[in-house]
Amino acid sequence: MGGLGMHGRARAVLFLAVLVPVGFASKFYTGWGAPWVNNSLGGVLYVIFWCLAIFVLFPQERPSAIAAAVFTATSLLEILQLWHPSFLESIRSTFVGATLIGTTFVWSDFFYYAIGCIAGWIWVDRLKLIH
Repeated sequence: MGGLGMHGRARAVLFLAVLVPVGFASKFYTGWGAPWVNNSLGGVLYVIFWCLAIFVLFPQERPSAIAAAVFTATSLLEILQLWHPSFLESIRSTFVGATLIGTTFVWSDFFYYAIGCIAGWIWVDRLKLIH
């Protein structure tokens, strides 16, 4: 891998190191607009996280392909929230499980996933340009 890919990847890792605690903190925020921050903004951050993480693992992929894959995966996870078998409920009963796969289907989440994917697409595209 050339310096271009490593430099952008190194920055992505730094951004992930900041984004992870901010994303988890969004789940515990109790101030004004807490339900929106806990859920909707948290969804945007979640999708951006996955865009950056996939870029770190697969830096050769096009930003648009990464964003499309993340949108597809998060949308499928959202739909999966309509299904409640005991093994999924067991996973969802933990904080990490609920954070990763969700607990409740909400139509508006698709909008926030799209926003996160657009932001992630732009972010990854910019990281690929870093020399």
